[in-house]
Amino acid sequence: MVNSIFSNKCSRLSGDIIVPGDKSISHRSLIIGSMVTGKIKIKNLLESEDVIATADALKKLGLRINKNNKIWEVIGDGIGNLNGSDFYLDMGNSGTGARLLMGLIAGSDVEATIAGDDSLSKRPMKRIILPLLKTGATFDNPNNDNLPIKIKGSKIPIPVEYESPVASAQIKSSILLSGLSSIGNTSVIEPALSRDHTERMLKFLGAKISTTQLPNTYWKITMEGLPTLKPLDIEVPSDPSSAAFPVVASLITPNSQIKVLNVCVNDLRMGLYKTLIEMGANISFSNRRNINGEPIADITSSYSILKGITIPKSRVASMIDEYPILSIAAIKAQGNTIMNGIEELRYKETDRITAMCRGLNSLGIETTGNRDSMVVKGQGFNYSLNGNVTIKSNLDHRIAMSFLCAGLIAENPIKVEDTDTINSSFPLFLETMNGIGAKLSYV
Repeated sequence: MVNSIFSNKCSRLSGDIIVPGDKSISHRSLIIGSMVTGKIKIKNLLESEDVIATADALKKLGLRINKNNKIWEVIGDGIGNLNGSDFYLDMGNSGTGARLLMGLIAGSDVEATIAGDDSLSKRPMKRIILPLLKTGATFDNPNNDNLPIKIKGSKIPIPVEYESPVASAQIKSSILLSGLSSIGNTSVIEPALSRDHTERMLKFLGAKISTTQLPNTYWKITMEGLPTLKPLDIEVPSDPSSAAFPVVASLITPNSQIKVLNVCVNDLRMGLYKTLIEMGANISFSNRRNINGEPIADITSSYSILKGITIPKSRVASMIDEYPILSIAAIKAQGNTIMNGIEELRYKETDRITAMCRGLNSLGIETTGNRDSMVVKGQGFNYSLNGNVTIKSNLDHRIAMSFLCAGLIAENPIKVEDTDTINSSFPLFLETMNGIGAKLSYV
């Protein structure tokens, strides 16, 4: 069933909340957990449609995964020990799951077809295929850029040094996952550091990985093959990308103050928060600590007077998923918010540059987008949105949640269509937001 949600103006947001477990780390805890020898327990796994698709795919490949009360258990078979053929893995809308599983399969004696829904089937996959071809994996149609894709892995992959044209944690992770089965070192060179959750988790479990900056300012990640991964339990911190929605909502809604607990504050995920603070946001971090190699903290945010800024291209990799909700914050900023180097947004669940420009323009906010940039003309903190519009989410969860946050400061309701995909990353979004004072309701 496809649902629509009305978002209505609210007077204030307040309270302490916990958002779901980090999506990126949840995928990796299942996939990397399947490569240890023995059993690991995973606490606070994000039980979204995307992550469950990854769990179901691993089960089809023969892994033993089950949930015991609120704890997930994975019984791993060791590195490169998957085998079999004619597997059909339907990944739904999960781009992370599909791309990382290609890396896992590339390093095993496995043949499988990876498929997805209509949205995922339009997203580019050749960027994953090209480096995996170098490891010895084979594809029925290596020139295919879209799912479904049939891949056959190599029992002993060739160790590679691959220079990625873009900073992408999914490209990097797929290569490293394949390289775990290699005899020798696997290296990935990228123009900027992308999310390093894969490296952190592999290090935590016992792999040897180094990250160094090259003279040309690129980064090189090198991993030794055939490590012994220890069966250590993993606790998934809360997702900073999910936390971004209530945080921004509190910044733009008068008289608001909230605290989001136990959030992953990995520096490679903090681009949005650094940007908001530069814009004048009242955001603070407390109770800092570490969990299985990841830094976490509680984030407090309150209503703020914002100013428009130019976000440097160097920050894109650390906030690639947060540009839609940043665009909502930019409505209330004084002056233009300029986002450069964001072409990657065009290859997400939808073309997010086009979707945000169209939605903001329909709300009366002057917004322009080019191939790799976007400009939002801010209206200042005294501005009041009229609302009374319908936003098409294009089956993109982050577009949907962003405009639902905008509705909290609109004089008339904003209706967002096709909101079911919110479950792919933030189950109970409506209940969580309403719990701190939002007024969201199903149509």
